[in-house]
Amino acid sequence: MMLTKEAEELIDIAITEDLGDGDHTSLSCIPNDAKGQAKLLVKEKGILAGVEIAKLVFAKIDPTIKFSQFLNNGDSINIGDIAFSVEGNAQNILRAERLALNFMQRMSGIATQTNVYASIIAHTNAKVLDTRKTTPGLRYFEKLAVKIGGGENHRIGLYDLIMIKDNHIDFAGGITEALYKTYQYLKETNRSLKVEIEARNLEEVKEIMGTGLGNRIMLDNFTIEDTLKAVALIDGKYETESSGGITLKTIKSYAECGVDFISVGALTHQIKSLDLSLKATF
Repeated sequence: MMLTKEAEELIDIAITEDLGDGDHTSLSCIPNDAKGQAKLLVKEKGILAGVEIAKLVFAKIDPTIKFSQFLNNGDSINIGDIAFSVEGNAQNILRAERLALNFMQRMSGIATQTNVYASIIAHTNAKVLDTRKTTPGLRYFEKLAVKIGGGENHRIGLYDLIMIKDNHIDFAGGITEALYKTYQYLKETNRSLKVEIEARNLEEVKEIMGTGLGNRIMLDNFTIEDTLKAVALIDGKYETESSGGITLKTIKSYAECGVDFISVGALTHQIKSLDLSLKATF
């Protein structure tokens, strides 16, 4: 998997943040020429993610470190599995250890959580989506982990999809006004972006459809009963997305209403990192 320039820059920032003017613990008690080996040990069942990030961290710290990969992104992992091993300068292995673990533990936690949600609705046509509720600066890695876990990315940021939510509607003067102004803006700026708009009730769904504008309707905080009514009303004329407080207990019911997408902020903002450890071997 090719990493973007932005991803590499974020890894560089993380290295600078952690290393400062040197790893004085390793420098003080380990000879400069000491060699070592270590393995990435899985200590919790889940879905593995971030292997290529860890590999790049080691390479940036010391390109002479040998990185031997045994498991891949998206693999189901169990306690005792070995994801990869590293061999080379002991000081540099220790310099890279925590950074590699930080990326992999969080990404694997996100992938694992996403996989649980996606598995519950696998019998439907609905796709589980992430949101912009990500850790500032780490969105690339967190959204990558969602895809590894079997989910799909919603928009990456404010720039790649127009998403008209309740506050936009209220500030713009209403649904119809917001949509007409949006399409006028797209025309004037010669942009081709898909448009999603939030509906808070069935009457707003009808108003949106009355304009004939937009590509996707977000059914925000709809009950199951109203979601069924909205899907029937929309009848494939728009993509549909359920959103708002959807949990592991409720996602199946929403998916079975026939919506195309279900967005879940908890994929990235309520995550328990997976337990992984880098252990020295001799």
